[in-house]
Amino acid sequence: MDEIKLLSFIIPAYKQEKTILKEVEILKNTLSDLEINFELIVVVDGNLDNTYKKILTLKDKKVKVYMYEKNQGKGFAVKYGMSKAHGDIVGFIDAGLDISPESISMLLNHMKWYAADIIVGSKLHPVSQVEYPFARKVLSWGYRNFTHLLFGFKIRDTQVGLKIFKKKVADDVFPRLIVKQFAFDVEILALAYTLGYKRIFEAPVRLNFKGANSITSANLWKIILFMILDTLAVFYRIKILKYYRKKNKKNWLNS
Repeated sequence: MDEIKLLSFIIPAYKQEKTILKEVEILKNTLSDLEINFELIVVVDGNLDNTYKKILTLKDKKVKVYMYEKNQGKGFAVKYGMSKAHGDIVGFIDAGLDISPESISMLLNHMKWYAADIIVGSKLHPVSQVEYPFARKVLSWGYRNFTHLLFGFKIRDTQVGLKIFKKKVADDVFPRLIVKQFAFDVEILALAYTLGYKRIFEAPVRLNFKGANSITSANLWKIILFMILDTLAVFYRIKILKYYRKKNKKNWLNS
């Protein structure tokens, strides 16, 4: 891989008014330590609290902020951010920073070592450091086998919210994406593989899960249901409709 001229990193922010300034500062410092020219793109996913106002107080040329009024979901926010990115390597990381930003350097190293198209952070990498509730491990195991059955993924973990891409790959994949929320990560990888980008590898992460531990909450089961439905829809579009082909470009550009 050639030397990185510009690294673009996107963080989608939804109701993060209490933490967004701290998170952006941590990310900015981490990226600065890499000694790579970078831009940090914050996409505020809906004008629902003071997240946008808070982040505007941070005057930094390396931090670019975008906001739209209506909440659209993480997938839409990342897709929107990718359309604004100028780096030759682009990536995204989930807000909340359950995933340590220090993991970014390891993903970049793996991209260089493997001459990869895409590198995904993985909880299942042998050297990952993960604190994760047992119930979530069970759910991840089930979903991992489900997606492997549908798409034949060789990577073991599709769902970690830290991924990096060659810009040309992102430019080919992201405009075609339909899923705005639950199966967004799966759609990225399934579509990339379908388009011929098969150099997709996993890298270790450090993750300290801070979310709810309860597997019995109605909200969690609702999310599981929507993830399954969204994933089946991705399968249908790729395998049956051939929706993502260039002849259907006018459809996915308007999604």
